[in-house]
Amino acid sequence: MSAFVVTGGSRGIGYFVAEQLAAAGHRVVIAARDEKRADAAAASIRHHVPGAVVDFVPLDTASLDSVAAAAGRLGPIDGLALNAGLVSPVKNRELTVDGLERVMATNYIGHFALVAQAFSSLSPTARVVSMGSMSTRLMRADIADLLQEQGYKSEKAYAYSKHAMQAFGFELDRRLRASASGIQSLVAHPGFALDVQAARRPGINDQASALNRFGQQLLRPMTQGKDAGAAAMVRALTDPQAQGGEYYGPPNGLKGASKLITAVPQDRDPAFGAELWRLSEQWTGIQFQL
Repeated sequence: MSAFVVTGGSRGIGYFVAEQLAAAGHRVVIAARDEKRADAAAASIRHHVPGAVVDFVPLDTASLDSVAAAAGRLGPIDGLALNAGLVSPVKNRELTVDGLERVMATNYIGHFALVAQAFSSLSPTARVVSMGSMSTRLMRADIADLLQEQGYKSEKAYAYSKHAMQAFGFELDRRLRASASGIQSLVAHPGFALDVQAARRPGINDQASALNRFGQQLLRPMTQGKDAGAAAMVRALTDPQAQGGEYYGPPNGLKGASKLITAVPQDRDPAFGAELWRLSEQWTGIQFQL
């Protein structure tokens, strides 16, 4: 039985990634901040997938200490789904306990630190899949100010963090290939995925207010459920035909069955990836040795 770790697997798209992996017969480790929510997610998965093997590891990607502790608790890993993150950026710039901009730290920097510190636990043919976003098509990232020290704008925070996630996935692929490793790094994005169109999971995706659900209903023509959105990451993790460096998501960027698609040029730029890697080692204090 292969073992897959899903960060942020207690809710949203991460929950459905975990459920779909369990349904395919894999052991799933939910790595999340809230143990109560993780327990509810595990119970839901076991209800919908009888016989599912689901474990929990505490992980707060906004804390480098929490990331290090989680990495030390993970056993052999066949797949690592880097999904956890803040979807709605905070209005004003906030710093984590490590002095890093909160959205970038939660969505990307913690994942860089997790992969670096859990790398020795990856099986020789493991896959690491980074969760990207269509938001990367809406604005470019400023590599010189990814932490927005020169003037924070909330609308940039999420997009910048997803540029970083995608660029990391492609840069990791280049470095793995250069080292002749059998481990693969891929990137996926879920399209425009909402709770209201997903299969109902009590206690998991039925907590939104009536106003929020109404707003989501208005977007139905251009959106899909988070269960459908999870399929791109699951495919990147498990499809035997998938290869390192590939990018999966809805062909139109919004909805539909996951296909092999193309990321924005900035995130595939080796120079951008190399500088991001250098900054990531500086931010985390970790020398990522493959």
